[in-house]
Amino acid sequence: MIPYNFIAIEGAIGAGKTTLASMIAHDYNARLILEQFEDNAFLPKFYSDQEKYAFPLEMSFMASRFQQLKDQLGTQDLFKTFTIADYYILKSLVFARQTLPRDEFQLFTRFFNFITQNIPKPDLLVYLFLEVPKLQENIRNRGRIYEQEIDDQYLQKIQNSYFEFFRQQPQMRILLLDTNKIDFVHNKTDYKQIIDIISKEYEPGIHRFTF
Repeated sequence: MIPYNFIAIEGAIGAGKTTLASMIAHDYNARLILEQFEDNAFLPKFYSDQEKYAFPLEMSFMASRFQQLKDQLGTQDLFKTFTIADYYILKSLVFARQTLPRDEFQLFTRFFNFITQNIPKPDLLVYLFLEVPKLQENIRNRGRIYEQEIDDQYLQKIQNSYFEFFRQQPQMRILLLDTNKIDFVHNKTDYKQIIDIISKEYEPGIHRFTF
């Protein structure tokens, strides 16, 4: 029994967020919210020219995430036991901090704080930690053309930005799962270990697990 009403799975690009969220939703009759990033026309442009397209990309992502979470979390599904998402809107700040210059990030943060103040926070946020080489391997394997030029430095900056923001969220329950040595997709025992961890009740704060 998973004791949370709203769980968000987070991680850097290629960490396995969507896969894990989908597996849990299927196995535990949860409502699944998946980020609709493939519809963002700015994404391929951003990877080819980050400086030019960073601000419209981050603004469009924030608007899309806000609308989706507002619509989905604002209604109840009586036939589902809980809700699980493969992102939380906090990631808008995480990415924007790395992609935007200081003045644009400050403006972005003002918009973010204004529009997200009534979005429910997850009861549990699960962060999947993978080293950059493993992230790159997953990115190559899923074969999205516009992602193939993502460099190691960018991925490391995003990962560091997540950790920095987590330290600023003492009121949230955050699980940091080091998944470098497990394969929860193909190994049922590894997957069960994650489920066992998620099924426990935690106090607010950061809780770290290494497999």
